[in-house]
Amino acid sequence: MRVDVFSSKPHDQSFLSLAAERQKLELHFHEARLSEGTARLAEGAGVVCAFVNDDLGAEVIAELAAVGVQMIALRSAGFNHVDLAAARDAGIVVARVPAYSPHAVAEHTAALILTLNRKTHRAFNRVREGNFALNGLMGFDMYGKVAAIVGTGLIGTVLARILCGFGCEVLAFDPQPNAECEALGVAYVQMDELLNRSDIITLQCPLTSATHHLINDAAIDAVKPGVMLINTSRGAVVDTRAVIRGLKSGQIGAVGLDVYEEEGDLFFEDLSDSFIPDDVFARLLTFPNVLITGHQGFFTREALEAIATTTIGNVTAFRRDGMPVHPVPWPD
Repeated sequence: MRVDVFSSKPHDQSFLSLAAERQKLELHFHEARLSEGTARLAEGAGVVCAFVNDDLGAEVIAELAAVGVQMIALRSAGFNHVDLAAARDAGIVVARVPAYSPHAVAEHTAALILTLNRKTHRAFNRVREGNFALNGLMGFDMYGKVAAIVGTGLIGTVLARILCGFGCEVLAFDPQPNAECEALGVAYVQMDELLNRSDIITLQCPLTSATHHLINDAAIDAVKPGVMLINTSRGAVVDTRAVIRGLKSGQIGAVGLDVYEEEGDLFFEDLSDSFIPDDVFARLLTFPNVLITGHQGFFTREALEAIATTTIGNVTAFRRDGMPVHPVPWPD
């Protein structure tokens, strides 16, 4: 069976090829993102392997069905970028990687918190220039601070353990409280209390209609002045323009982002010889108390091995049984 991998980078080729050894799969790698313009590249493939910024809207799915694609293997947990109704109507099965390494994203979240707090990124550049002054580098003790987690699934639970280890008082908001978090001493509260009390707010929730722009002007008005906001979940959970207004007013003291609502045209690409076409993103970069990484929270060796293994497992199960190990249910 031929598998066409879109948005492929060297690490995708290495880990997927290794996982596919002895499976008699023919892997074709495309650096291009999957879109209406590139879907025809999959002609002759039974499976398309897609990533988070590939276009899997109705038009693209129709193109894939027309060239004979029977399955979409997502190498990600999220599937909000897939038109599942269109996939159902086309008879295309969709599979995902429900979990790979929650430690990877949780630890990256902690790295963003610590870097913003202790300003190690700024200190690094100063010292390289021979500047050892400490002015502007003051942080705060994590011990005793109120840290909040919005979304206590696998990643949120690992993050709760990390924050408890720092001696933080940990609050959480989730429609389904997690017993493991409660056993750690995490206190589940309503969103308004979480916003009002927290020194640090981290977002670990999926993108749904309920969480779209969860952090908006009203939420920012309700936060403790000077709060640190971290988003390593999905970009559209945050209203970026509202965050910029919060930064300008001082209501938000620091922002760490590993995701961005319009990241599709930016992340995973090298634009160093070009320019950033997104004016809102460029505005974010002007703030000294904003730290942005390019969707690298998942990017550990262990996570990539797990993603590749699960993805190839989905494909081989589909070839054998007609159903992947981790299917995404079609809507009713």
